[in-house]
Amino acid sequence: MLRHLSLLVAYFLQYSKVRLAYRGDFLVSVATTVIATVFGLATVWLIFHRVPRLAGWNFYEILFLYGFSLLPMSFFNMLSINLYYFGESYIVEGKFDRVLLRPLNPLFQILFEQFRLESLSDAVLGVVLLVSCARHLGFSLGLWEWLYLAGATVCGCVIYLSVFLMLTSVSFWMEDRVGVIPPVYNMLTFGRYPLDIYNPFVKFFLSWIVPFGFATFYPTAGLLKEDLYRRYIFLAPLVAAAFFLLALFVWNRGVRNYSSTGS
Repeated sequence: MLRHLSLLVAYFLQYSKVRLAYRGDFLVSVATTVIATVFGLATVWLIFHRVPRLAGWNFYEILFLYGFSLLPMSFFNMLSINLYYFGESYIVEGKFDRVLLRPLNPLFQILFEQFRLESLSDAVLGVVLLVSCARHLGFSLGLWEWLYLAGATVCGCVIYLSVFLMLTSVSFWMEDRVGVIPPVYNMLTFGRYPLDIYNPFVKFFLSWIVPFGFATFYPTAGLLKEDLYRRYIFLAPLVAAAFFLLALFVWNRGVRNYSSTGS
């Protein structure tokens, strides 16, 4: 564990040096990320410009949910760049052979060889939204609340990584440059709004099949509407653990199925 932790720090520091060597490009990427998030917030404002409440949620509650959703999303985006391009870069082009030759866990290398550092700007914006909306909603974010949100962020990030690790593993059986990740990635935005606004099938799908609801909605609802969603607070870590173990199983099966390109 200590060896992997030290290697993670080394990976992160080395990649940060390389990425920040081109500061102009990095700043443009940060600005692009922030602008995309601002447009998402503008969509929320436009919705509430016409309706005062949405499925029982007011404007600042939705913004609080949106702000929290940025936290697990930002850390997931920072770590997931190689998952997104795994089929093209590692399978089709044969780079996975290099990974297997190293005396280090292949999944560890895939996750931590590159980082999308600009995604951390969303985490900063998310914290700002949480603090601002909490004041408008009339409750304070104390130590317990921040610890709870930190734990929920970890669970949400694990859920995202688990789902997309399983989708990435499909590349071991189906060599495709695009893969099945892009359409599912677009579903992440569903978790930025209350699941109550969707029909029962979509709500069930986002809760138990592709559990993006447990990454964002249920942890936030458990804090804002404790009387209705308190029980889901304790389910989030269980869902995260279950899907992580399932993702590891699928990944390991895929690694065993892998055959070199021979090039």
